[in-house]
Amino acid sequence: MKFERVYFVNGTAYAGKSTLVKALARKYDGIACEENYHDALLPELDKNEFPNLTYTRDLEDWHLFIRRTPEVYARWVRDVAKECEILELRMLEEIVKEGKPVFVDTNISVETLKDISDESHVLIMLSDPSISVNRFFERPDKEKQFLYQLMLEEEDPQAALDNFRQGLTLINSPENYEALLHSGFPVLLRDENRTPEQTLALAEEIFGLRK
Repeated sequence: MKFERVYFVNGTAYAGKSTLVKALARKYDGIACEENYHDALLPELDKNEFPNLTYTRDLEDWHLFIRRTPEVYARWVRDVAKECEILELRMLEEIVKEGKPVFVDTNISVETLKDISDESHVLIMLSDPSISVNRFFERPDKEKQFLYQLMLEEEDPQAALDNFRQGLTLINSPENYEALLHSGFPVLLRDENRTPEQTLALAEEIFGLRK
C-alpha cells in the first residue's frame, strides 16, 4: 500500500465527506485535506497540461460557463476530476512526510484508490443522486451562490437553471451512484437520523482507528 497513513473519503455531494474529514483530523491530530485542497496549485498550472482546471481560472465571462450544454458540463466535470487526481497524488507525496495521519476528501477514482490504498483506508459516502441536483444552490458556498446569481442575470433565468440542473443530473446519475456503491470499498449512506458523532464513530470503526 502506497499511502499507509492516509485515509481517503470519496463519494457524492451532500453525503457528509467534508464534515467527517475535519472531525477525524481534529480527533487524531491529523491533517485535513478538505474539498478541492488542490486549488492551492491552481495559479501555477500550465493550461496545456491542465486545460480543464485552468478553464475557470482563465475564464473572462462566467456567463459562458453556465450556458454550456449539460453534456459539455458533465464531460468537463469528469475531466476535471482526472486532472485533480494528478495534483492530489503529487501533493500527498509531500503531505505524508509530515508524519501525521492524513484525512482526504478526495477526487481520486476508485480504480486508482485500489492501486494505492486498501479497504481499511477508503470510505465511500453516498447521498441520493436527487439531493445533489435539487439542493445544489441551498448551500451558502460562495461559488454556488455566484453561479446562482449569474443564472438570475440570464434573459431566461428558469431556462438557465434547468439547463444547469440537467448537467448535474448527468453527473449524479444512478449509474455513477451504483458504480460507487459497488466499488468494493466500505460504504456509508446518508442518514438524516444519524448524528455527525455517530457517523464519526462508524468511520473510525471502518478505518480501524478505534482502540
